[in-house]
Amino acid sequence: MVPIGEQAIAWLERYLNDVRPGLVVPPDDGTLFLTAMGEELSPSRLTQLVRDYVNAADTGKKGACHLFRHTMATLMLENGADIRYIQEMLGHVELSTTQIYTQVSIRKLQAVHALTHPTAKLERREHGEGPALVKTTASADELFSRLAAEDDEMTEGDGDETATSECGA
Repeated sequence: MVPIGEQAIAWLERYLNDVRPGLVVPPDDGTLFLTAMGEELSPSRLTQLVRDYVNAADTGKKGACHLFRHTMATLMLENGADIRYIQEMLGHVELSTTQIYTQVSIRKLQAVHALTHPTAKLERREHGEGPALVKTTASADELFSRLAAEDDEMTEGDGDETATSECGA
């Protein structure tokens, strides 16, 4: 069983109704994808066709069918799919084979962390209607001092002199 989306089903139906009938050479053995000569489309020929299309698209990526498999698995993982489901879809016997895709996600996670974590040398600056983020060379101690000052500003006048941090500090 292979999961397939609505868009892929629509294209497959179009191929089956509009294209394949013109390619079939009797007797029809039921092969799904046929060449212009009515013969079975071999995996190596499909790989070459996809490689040519990828190269023609000039994306800066190399590869063929596996490039699409890899991209699908990576995007599904990054969008929250359980790695065991991805393993099943890819047909991997060992989970360790599928776990290569987590390395890509870990790199993305590290990049997101570096860009968005409060200690990522960013400071808040009032600009227009809301705060803007700008790069700074502030040290971690300076950032903690600024955060403490903001916390003090937020707790002033609220009548609660025992405000505590959510981190337990």
